[in-house]
Amino acid sequence: MHNYVLYRNAWRYNGPPHKETQLQKSEWKALLKKKGVLVRNTYDFDTPQETNFWYIIKDRFDDFEELSSNERNKVRRSFKSLVFKKISITKLRNEGWSILKETYEDYVVSDRKMNESVFLGFLSECEKKNSEYWGVFDQDTLIGFTTVWLWSDDCCEYGLMGIKPEYKHNNTYPYYGLFHTLNSHYLGERHFRYVADGARSITEHSHIQDFLIQNFNFRKAYCHLAIHYKWWVKLAVKILYPFRKIISIPQIKAVLNMESMTCK
Repeated sequence: MHNYVLYRNAWRYNGPPHKETQLQKSEWKALLKKKGVLVRNTYDFDTPQETNFWYIIKDRFDDFEELSSNERNKVRRSFKSLVFKKISITKLRNEGWSILKETYEDYVVSDRKMNESVFLGFLSECEKKNSEYWGVFDQDTLIGFTTVWLWSDDCCEYGLMGIKPEYKHNNTYPYYGLFHTLNSHYLGERHFRYVADGARSITEHSHIQDFLIQNFNFRKAYCHLAIHYKWWVKLAVKILYPFRKIISIPQIKAVLNMESMTCK
């Protein structure tokens, strides 16, 4: 059970999703005895059966040939205006917060607490893992970044990302250049088994996953989802579930949305 970590009062698997297995009752109960109010358990990763839950992954890279002519043009225009390269965690600590703050302010949905202290705490956690950091530069100015968590030598997850919102509208196409660079590095050069951009969003605070599917040939790797609650949380979920479409409190709505994605 050492592969599970507590995140926002919920236990989640702390490794590549293809290695997570279905928990036994004794296992998830042991986690809930420690702390937290629920355990999220995904299993049967990349099952051919279509389910209500999935990870967004990409497992092949054909460089520019996999892109449409419109997407190729956007990537090339991005490369003409911006530079994409690895950066140190020190640079990210010093310059990343102001970028992330603007990014969060631009989200349609605000589902989580984020301030400079939380951001720096996140970077401290990244240091404990095998992480890499990429910057987006306009000449010598950092205008965007992303973190990449290397699960192992053959797969990774694209993590926290921030890009100044003004660059979304000035025809420099930073997201196109950044994702093409990441895909080229991890899939094309290092030949990873797959890269992931996380699991299905339960808050829909951004549209990045739809963007990756539509423009960079990411796909849904279906899996099964089970959620195990403390008894009083399970009772609350049962009572509130019929009203999930009208509840506006983000944290409660997120749990009810996730419950709707479980396979019955």
